[in-house]
Amino acid sequence: MRSISDIRRDYTQAGLDVDDLTPEPFALFERWLKNAVDANLADPTAMTIATVDKTGQPSQRIVLLKGFDETGFVFYTNTGSKKAQDLSHNSKISLHFPWHMLDRQVKVSGIAQQISSVDVAKYFLSRPKPSQIAAWASAQSRPINSKQLLMQKFAEAKAKFAKGEVPLPSFWGGYRVVAHEIEFWQGGEHRLHDRFVYTKTPEGNWQSERLMP
Repeated sequence: MRSISDIRRDYTQAGLDVDDLTPEPFALFERWLKNAVDANLADPTAMTIATVDKTGQPSQRIVLLKGFDETGFVFYTNTGSKKAQDLSHNSKISLHFPWHMLDRQVKVSGIAQQISSVDVAKYFLSRPKPSQIAAWASAQSRPINSKQLLMQKFAEAKAKFAKGEVPLPSFWGGYRVVAHEIEFWQGGEHRLHDRFVYTKTPEGNWQSERLMP
């Protein structure tokens, strides 16, 4: 196998300049997300979320973005999961969108706030029924002896909810990440990447500046 230290490529797809920026970061994020969707990237809404547990140990995992606007970025999860437990101790969170095929990435830093049960229920009921059932079958992040046992739990839940709607589990919820910093990265030739960071001021306005690569 070739040495991983020799694996590299140049980034020449596009640039990012001051004229490309928007007054606030959400319009630019929307444009970039649309570009990712239009480019038929696999899972364009996939994002890595990083949390920190009560011992100070960071942890990362990939989830799907399920909504965003100027108030924040929304995702859903089992409230007994590790990510939810981490957030109960420390609500600080970081999101990362890795749009490699476009030589782009976006990093979001903010605070995770639980969303209302009404919004959670509305989204849960919009999910495919097998996904709803899977939420009942899985105690997310907890140990299980075998995949067979998990499938058995799924079959039991499927039989239980064979008729009618699947109710919202009490242990299922969602979070809105209220951002205070959003960074946009566009790969550049010779590692001279374009980086701009938006920072929210105490007055609630957004300021942007270029960062060195």
